[in-house]
Amino acid sequence: MPSDLSFNTPAGQTVARELLICYLNTGTAAAPVWSPLGKRVEESSTELDWDSNTIRDILGSTYGILKKPKISQSFEPCDLDGSDAAQLRIWNLAVRDQDAQALAAQDMLIVHFYAGETATPFAERYASCMIEVTGLGGEGGGNVGMPLTVTYGGTRNVGTASKDASTGAISFTPAA
Repeated sequence: MPSDLSFNTPAGQTVARELLICYLNTGTAAAPVWSPLGKRVEESSTELDWDSNTIRDILGSTYGILKKPKISQSFEPCDLDGSDAAQLRIWNLAVRDQDAQALAAQDMLIVHFYAGETATPFAERYASCMIEVTGLGGEGGGNVGMPLTVTYGGTRNVGTASKDASTGAISFTPAA
């Protein structure tokens, strides 16, 4: 069993939200380009549905049952921004193409910049995520929003991520 990771932030200091970033692969499987998802989104967190169940056996003992979690994350309002590569990819697949199959097979990476080594934080890659655009529009005089929900799925690979100091490009290295 691998040893526990620790938080790489100063003791007694809370972890900044900016240290938990979700990325969409806007490149290819062979040459991924990790584009952050959530620009202009004020609040977002992953929800873990463990499909829990509690039973009591005939002897009166109570047991809890958990299944592997279904993990989802909503991004709202997600105002459209032409410089956001992740939004552009999602908009083209959802609005222009209405390509349900492609939207249900997206490559995603979650980087926990606060966990593990500072230069190589803990990361988890999901090979077949579903991105559901739940609306398009907004109030008059405001911005066009494209709220969406990501359900992480497919093969989960854990490993580390690194960020190029000059370009900011993210790369993922699977655990051995």
